[in-house]
Amino acid sequence: MDKEKILEKSREIHQDEGMEHAESQGREIGFIAFCILFIFLVIFNLFYGESVTFYAISSLFWALSAGESYGKYRFAKTKLHFISAIVCSITSILSVANYIIITLR
Repeated sequence: MDKEKILEKSREIHQDEGMEHAESQGREIGFIAFCILFIFLVIFNLFYGESVTFYAISSLFWALSAGESYGKYRFAKTKLHFISAIVCSITSILSVANYIIITLR
């Protein structure tokens, strides 16, 4: 296949590898920034916060981790990613439940 046919085929399916790469890097940078902020808030919360705040922010972290793991599972079909998605989902649900229970007391 020559270069023009490959480019034409790529245009037909509306696939831009440069944009896909940029989106992937953006998600990766966003995930790292989220994790750094999460760690800061957890440490700050240990000294100055209430436990209810910990459950609120940890539920967000576990939901994000579950989504990441599930996305990787759908692509790679590995048992580790599947188990990670389930465990992170359950942990997120439990954190939300704890947050609601403590808040409504």
